[in-house]
Amino acid sequence: MDLSLTEEQSLIQETAKRFAETELAPVAAEVDRNADHGIVIENCRKLAELGFMGLNIDGEYGGSEAGAVSFSLAITEIAKACASTAVSMSVTNMVAEVIQAKGTEQQKQQYLPKICSGEYAAGSFCLTESGAGSDPASMRARAEKTASGWKINGTKQWITSAEFAGVFVVWAVSDPEAPKGKGITCFLVPADANGISVAPAEHKMGQCGSATNEVHFEDVEVPDDAVLGQVNDGFRLAVAELAGGRIGIGSLALGIGLAAMDYATGYILERKQFGKPLADFQGLQWMLADRCTELEAARLLLMSAADRKDRGLPFAKEASMAKLFASEKANQACYSALQMLGGYGYMREYPLERMSRDVRITSIYEGTSEVQRLIIAREILREHG
Repeated sequence: MDLSLTEEQSLIQETAKRFAETELAPVAAEVDRNADHGIVIENCRKLAELGFMGLNIDGEYGGSEAGAVSFSLAITEIAKACASTAVSMSVTNMVAEVIQAKGTEQQKQQYLPKICSGEYAAGSFCLTESGAGSDPASMRARAEKTASGWKINGTKQWITSAEFAGVFVVWAVSDPEAPKGKGITCFLVPADANGISVAPAEHKMGQCGSATNEVHFEDVEVPDDAVLGQVNDGFRLAVAELAGGRIGIGSLALGIGLAAMDYATGYILERKQFGKPLADFQGLQWMLADRCTELEAARLLLMSAADRKDRGLPFAKEASMAKLFASEKANQACYSALQMLGGYGYMREYPLERMSRDVRITSIYEGTSEVQRLIIAREILREHG
């Protein structure tokens, strides 16, 4: 098995690394401290100029056609510097991929060039609701058929980049009489449509530079050609297409974990206690060895899932495995790295405090660790059934 990167993949990884080090790392603490969404918006537009907002999108729509492996590599490098920027990049890429996979030619021509070029700073998924997070089939948003199209009413919660997105991918119940999960339709809705209001950004524990908002839909009218995919088939679309998002969030978690261990390693090589560098103490050496081994395993799981996606093979189970393992082990890596710094790790002037807050959400959003385990077990049982 050849695990080496292609020339194109290596170039994308190096480009992302260089951008992260020169553009993101110098302002990451400021972005976090001030919850500065403006800087993240500017970062997203710069990433679009590099081709990073449509990494798996066809060139005819302005995309890079680089594939899922390149997407994972790029997200990891961006997240090493700024998780807030990385999550906006990840979600926007997945919005573009869903439109490319299920959209009509008109929909692709209308939205993909604007996403890939940065004309839209971001795209957003409007799936989660206050009572429908891990169980999205319980959503209460409604789409009522009208003579000219559809009328959408409801509230979506915890929507990434909502306040600066150009387009929303919105799920709503279109047939309330259908069995649970069977009467849901997906719509493409311009963010400036009448009846949409975006609440102020939530005050979060971490990833503070990434805007997370409630989005309210009040009698939002859309035409029939706003339907993405088939009427009443939206839930299946969500389950099938959003698995790729787990590769993105797993890669994001990996990036944070790697950055944390890199920083801690440099620290223990320089810091001395009892007359010798901290790196000479076996307890810290074993902590370093365990965390770095786990992160390397996470990287391989992510590459495997992304490679399967690129080759057109089923990858839902592999994506859930990668997301579960990467997010859990990145959390451990950040807390171990903070421990290795001792009291300094708890101080805001050091990046471990921010990284430990940023990484925590990765085992929750895009499907909690508990939901990933359900998906993995279901797929294993199905394969043996």
